[in-house]
Amino acid sequence: MSEPTNTQLGIGDFGCTHYRRRCKIVAPCCNEVFGCRHCHNETKNNEEINVVDPHDIPRHEIKKIICSSCDTEQDVQQYCINCGVCMGKYFCGICKFFDDDISKQQYHCDECGICRTGGKDNFFHCKICGCCYSKVIKDGHHCVERAMHHNCPICFEYLFDTLREITVLPCGHTIHFECVKEMEQHHRYSCPVCSKSICDMSSVWKNLDQVISTTPMPITYKNKMVWILCNDCGVNSNVQFHIVAHKCLSCNSYNTRQIQGVPSSSCSSRVEETVR
Repeated sequence: MSEPTNTQLGIGDFGCTHYRRRCKIVAPCCNEVFGCRHCHNETKNNEEINVVDPHDIPRHEIKKIICSSCDTEQDVQQYCINCGVCMGKYFCGICKFFDDDISKQQYHCDECGICRTGGKDNFFHCKICGCCYSKVIKDGHHCVERAMHHNCPICFEYLFDTLREITVLPCGHTIHFECVKEMEQHHRYSCPVCSKSICDMSSVWKNLDQVISTTPMPITYKNKMVWILCNDCGVNSNVQFHIVAHKCLSCNSYNTRQIQGVPSSSCSSRVEETVR
């Protein structure tokens, strides 16, 4: 089948704030017309609007689109049946997705079930994590089951199909990249899910060593011992109490918290399994 002759008609003239494309979608859930699924979801879940039935569009169930060039309603397809215009240079018949900006290097991942950006050759699908990651971390990432099938622990946006850049922390948990940067601005350097350190903190630990050595405790507390749990390695330690911080005897991290009572011998392993 030959390509229609006027496929370039209206390039750059149509679309919404999310995508450049030459069609609108008819939402199967409410039968209303929107620029894209994000336009629908933002409208139908906007708390400032009196929405009777808040919901997200079932993207794979979209069956009808409307050509932005000639206003012809038709089944989902890349080229308009009336004027022949190309609805989007990138087209996925599974996701019912159109986009003219192919510089994003879109591709459809069968295992994710949705379209991704960044180029198929640059990503791999981790079956345990249940999502696509950059090949840069293929041999070194820590697997967490269904790692992106939850909300960002900072902004609470669902991560699996977010449009914003995500990053994988050393512990394996995922979070928006800009949310990590915001955490760092507030001097927060531990995972908001499992509390493990998100970067190399060795220089900070050395500074704390110096602070503690120059901050003697009153005689009342000189022999006071406390049990601590290390958030980084999951090991319990019995250490001398100090007002500044407590150092893990196993990995020398100060990312610890004081716990009550004497932990059982299996406590460390149970905690380690939990944070994983």
